[in-house]
Amino acid sequence: MLQAAQTKAQGALPDWPEGLTRVPYWAFQSHDLYAREQARLFHGPHWNYLCLTEELKAPGDFVATHVGDTPVIAVRDQHGELYAFENRCAHRGSLLALDDRGHAKAFTCVYHGWSYSLQGELTGVAFKDGVKGKGGMPASFCLQAHGPRRLRVAEFCGLVFGSFSEEVPDIEDYLGPQIASHIERVLEGRTPVVLGRFTQMLPNNWKLYVENVRDSYHASILHLFFTTFELNRLSQKGGIIVSEGGGHHVSFSAIDRAAEADASYAAQQLRASSDYALADPTLLEGHSEVGDDVTLQILTVFPTFVLQQIQNSVAVRQVLPKGVQSTELNWTLLGFAEDTPEERRHRLKQANLVGSAGYISMEDGCVGGFVQRGSAGAADQTAVLEMGGATAESSESRVTEASIRGFWKAYRQAVAL
Repeated sequence: MLQAAQTKAQGALPDWPEGLTRVPYWAFQSHDLYAREQARLFHGPHWNYLCLTEELKAPGDFVATHVGDTPVIAVRDQHGELYAFENRCAHRGSLLALDDRGHAKAFTCVYHGWSYSLQGELTGVAFKDGVKGKGGMPASFCLQAHGPRRLRVAEFCGLVFGSFSEEVPDIEDYLGPQIASHIERVLEGRTPVVLGRFTQMLPNNWKLYVENVRDSYHASILHLFFTTFELNRLSQKGGIIVSEGGGHHVSFSAIDRAAEADASYAAQQLRASSDYALADPTLLEGHSEVGDDVTLQILTVFPTFVLQQIQNSVAVRQVLPKGVQSTELNWTLLGFAEDTPEERRHRLKQANLVGSAGYISMEDGCVGGFVQRGSAGAADQTAVLEMGGATAESSESRVTEASIRGFWKAYRQAVAL
C-alpha cells in the first residue's frame, strides 16, 4: 500500500533550480508536492519525533500525535516496552485514541467496539460471531491479519522517535556524532520533567518554519528582544554545525567575555536595539548548566524536530504540517527532576521568552505567514539563499544561510527533486 501511495505521489512537478542557493516558491504552494512529502518523507526512511520518554513512564501511558498527516499512538506496554502504531481502527478508519495523552489498558474503537492491545494488535471484534447464530464475521476472518500499521521506535536522551520505514538507520547513526553530542549536552544525565505545553497554528507551509528555525541570520534582526538585552548578536562567539547530508543542524552563540561593545548593528541601521527596559531584570539572569558559556543553542533533526536552549529555558518543538498553508507547532517546556526550587522558578520565568507570545519568538509566528502571503502568485519565482556562500557546510560565522541550504539539500534527496 505504501509503495502504491509513493507511486501516486510521483506526479510531475516543475524543475528545481540547480545548486542550493535558489528555492522556488511553488515548494510552499504545491498540493502535489505536499502529497509526495507524505509518502516519501514522513513515511520514508526518516526518524520523526513522537514524544518524551517522560510522557510514557508507566505501562499504559500513551501520547497521540502525528507523523506528517498520519495520526499515531506512542505507548508503553505492560512489559515496559515502547510501541507506536497508527491511531486508526482497522475496521472503518476511526481514531482509536481521542485524547492527546492518557493512560489505557487497551484501545477500543468507540464506533464499533473493535479492541487493540498496547502493542497495536487487534484482539477483539464486537459481535464477531454474530447474534443467535446469525450475522458476524466470516469464519475465514483472522484477527492477526488486521491492525493499524506499526512504526519502528527509537529512544535517544529521553526523546522518542518513530519511523514507518524498515530502512531507516539506527538513531545514533541517523543523528551522527556531532548532532548527538549537542543533544547530549542539553539532556544527557538528567531526568526531563514537563513544565508546560502550548500549541500554536502558523499560517504558512511547514517548511517555512523549518527554514526559520535554521536561520541564524534573522534572529538578531527580527527579534528586537535578543539584541536589546544582548542575548544573541551575530558579533558574539558562535557558529553553525551542518550535518554531512545537510538534514540536521546546530546554531549556537556564547558569551565573549573578552569582547568590547561593538557598533556593528548601529552601523547597519537595523531594527536591533531599543530603549526598552525590563521591570524585572532577573528574567535575564542565567547560569551555566553544562560548564560552558553557550547562552543559545538551537538544534534540528530532519525533518521536523527542534531542541532549544535559550539561557536556562529548555524546550522541544514539534513541527506538524496541516495542509499546504498551515502548520501546527507544539512546544513542550522542560525542567529537570534534579533542579533546585530556585532553578525551577527561574526556568518558569524564562518560559516567557518563547512560544506564541514569547518575548523572543512571537515574531516567528507571523513572519512565515508574511512569506506565504508575499509569495502568492510568484510560483515561478525563487527565494535567494546566498548569504555565507553557496554550500551547506559548518561555519564559524552565523551570518550565513548554510543550514537552510542544508535542509533543502536533504529535502530534495528525500522527495526526489
